[in-house]
Amino acid sequence: MLKLLTALLLLFSVPAGATAYAPGAPMEQVSAGASSVEKLVRQAAVRVTVPFSGGHGSGSYIKYKDVHIVITAQHVTNGPLGTSYLVSYKEESHIGTLIYSDAENDIAMLYVGNPFRLIEPMKFDPLKETATVGTEILYSGYPSHHKLMSFTGRVAGHETNGTPAPGKHIILQTYGWFGCSGSVIYTTKGEQVGILYGVDVEYYPDIQVQENMIWVVPINMLKMDKALGAFCRGYQGKTPKACK
Repeated sequence: MLKLLTALLLLFSVPAGATAYAPGAPMEQVSAGASSVEKLVRQAAVRVTVPFSGGHGSGSYIKYKDVHIVITAQHVTNGPLGTSYLVSYKEESHIGTLIYSDAENDIAMLYVGNPFRLIEPMKFDPLKETATVGTEILYSGYPSHHKLMSFTGRVAGHETNGTPAPGKHIILQTYGWFGCSGSVIYTTKGEQVGILYGVDVEYYPDIQVQENMIWVVPINMLKMDKALGAFCRGYQGKTPKACK
């Protein structure tokens, strides 16, 4: 009995000095002491509104060479190529045209022909390898009917048989809700980690058992040459540097 009790104590003990990790609380405003990256990521977070239905998701306003784009989730912008979506940051809105749609990996890209005047895009700086466990992350998005919210967290694990496509997808420990789909996840250095496509909200039957498990497709599944292919072939005028 004594041996069994000792084994149980060892099983459930916590190393000295160790603390349980919990992501920071969602923020309606980043504090004055926030890092420059947190402020830039928040400023580049746009609401993507679906035509006619009025539903929305989130995305990140990004500059790739000389082209302004919004990266989001395919299930947010699941119309045919050429469909227009309203892309907004506070009072400023522009039309984003769908130029890339990858249903398998749930990635989409909008072209913003008329750049924003009041905000600056993030530089396209993707992680080449899938983010490792423990990587600190941050993102901003538009959950449900809330205004713009900012979140922090970290990579908690990987799923090798995840959906929408089999592959090594990322599991984050952070917060999110419907409407955050399409948010681009960043490292604390401003590198793109991936695109948020799912939030675990399992119920049994009325108790929410998980509120901070977030699913992300790695950014390395976005191949920019392929994503810009149709856009570059159909572009009228001087060829953008992004197409060379």
